[in-house]
Amino acid sequence: MNGIDTLKEIMRRQPVPVIVFSSHSTEGASVTLKALGLGAFDFVAKPRDASMHLGETAKELIVKVKAAAECKLKPRSLPGVVARPEKRAAPSVGSATKVVAIGISTGGPQALEFVLSQLPADFPGAIVVVQHMPEGFTEMFARRLDELCSLRVKEAQSGDALQPGRILICPGSRHIKVKRLPLGDIAVLSDEPRVNGHRPSADVLLRSVADEFQAQAVGVLMTGMGDDGAEGLGAVKQAGGVTIAQSEDSCVVYGMPKAAIERGYAQRVVALDVMSATLQAVCGRSEGKDLNSRALKAGH
Repeated sequence: MNGIDTLKEIMRRQPVPVIVFSSHSTEGASVTLKALGLGAFDFVAKPRDASMHLGETAKELIVKVKAAAECKLKPRSLPGVVARPEKRAAPSVGSATKVVAIGISTGGPQALEFVLSQLPADFPGAIVVVQHMPEGFTEMFARRLDELCSLRVKEAQSGDALQPGRILICPGSRHIKVKRLPLGDIAVLSDEPRVNGHRPSADVLLRSVADEFQAQAVGVLMTGMGDDGAEGLGAVKQAGGVTIAQSEDSCVVYGMPKAAIERGYAQRVVALDVMSATLQAVCGRSEGKDLNSRALKAGH
């Protein structure tokens, strides 16, 4: 059997945390994203130059093996991606009601597919995502999300407009910030040093959104290892924005949200199945407010 067939059998017979060791290629990225969708815990990309980077890869693999050993593997319980309304023809012109910055890592691809696919075509906010992924994987991930979502999804480029109905995915091995300009709000990429061991870093994005948009900022931390994004979420809170962390019981790994919650930076702790409704509510969509209210009354 090939790796995908093996993974299917493992998850069918006796699910255990699985780490994929992936090649840096279009085919490798495609197989890796498929494996994550089938329930793989995480992946490590093979170094292009093993003689130069084997030590870094070994450290990354060790960290992820330890995290996999400690995770509470649960049967896949996410509902399938819901049938979506007609694809939004193009992002709306004009300013977004809010700028939503999402930081996410291990467990992220499947969680993002679920949440973003539930956002309706008239979602009024702009969304920027930092998903911890190496270079070469994020473009294909963005294309996959674009196929599943009513909103337009693309891998970010410097100068991309922050518009209602558009989701920008930060490219692997780059940082992303936002900038308010007289002619419109844009995303800006950079090659600055790693922050918290990551590039892209959720902290870089969240601090930038806090600085530029203050009360119009929405910071979200979802499943992932470590504490990247925690201080950035604190910056959003201090600037008057809304801060959201994913709940422990719905995370694959509770590291990133936990760090922010323990520091008192998360104003709301939200289960994955009501994250979409919460984002709609805080961005000013009335139906989302109703859904979020009903979910809170139901005890989520």
